[in-house]
Amino acid sequence: MLKKKITKLLIGTNNKGKLKEIKNLLPNNLKIYSPQNFKIKSPKEDGRTFEENSLIKARYFSKKSKMLSLSDDSGLEVDILEKNPGIYSARWGGKKGDFNKAMNRVFKELDKKDKNWKKKKITARFVCALTVHDLNKKLISSIGKIEGSISPVMKGKNGFGYDPIFIPKGKKITFGEMKSSEKYKIDHRFKAFKIIKKLF
Repeated sequence: MLKKKITKLLIGTNNKGKLKEIKNLLPNNLKIYSPQNFKIKSPKEDGRTFEENSLIKARYFSKKSKMLSLSDDSGLEVDILEKNPGIYSARWGGKKGDFNKAMNRVFKELDKKDKNWKKKKITARFVCALTVHDLNKKLISSIGKIEGSISPVMKGKNGFGYDPIFIPKGKKITFGEMKSSEKYKIDHRFKAFKIIKKLF
């Protein structure tokens, strides 16, 4: 563990939505950089779990930037789809990362499984793995999850990714319909961050 508090940090993602959400969790006095400041492209994510992919990214961005790096790997697990899209959540959006395409694919896969799925509660969860990596070693990893269900239609323009089709447990609206200030207090990224915030 670090002996002194972190004052500057690279957030290891080229996803603007993710960058914004992670920034909002971090203290205001932290000097924050992104891979775009160094023109670093994202690494190949060939891990088998969220944790492995999070570590691959954190280690890679730390090495390339010579800075302390925080990386996230997150995605949606739909139980009836054998927990897919899971670690392939971004890839379901194709090369351009089109999440409308990804959400429509979730609907198509659900149609294949059960034509009446829209009348049922389709359980799902968002998972987030966060890793902080120094130049030579992993400092800390954490996992956060939020349970919920799949909305039969896309609702809301807030957030990013699969937010318009995910209804968190105990709520009647999707993440896409929620104010970001409300979402940040309950989502998977917030839960994962609670474990690592002692570094800051």
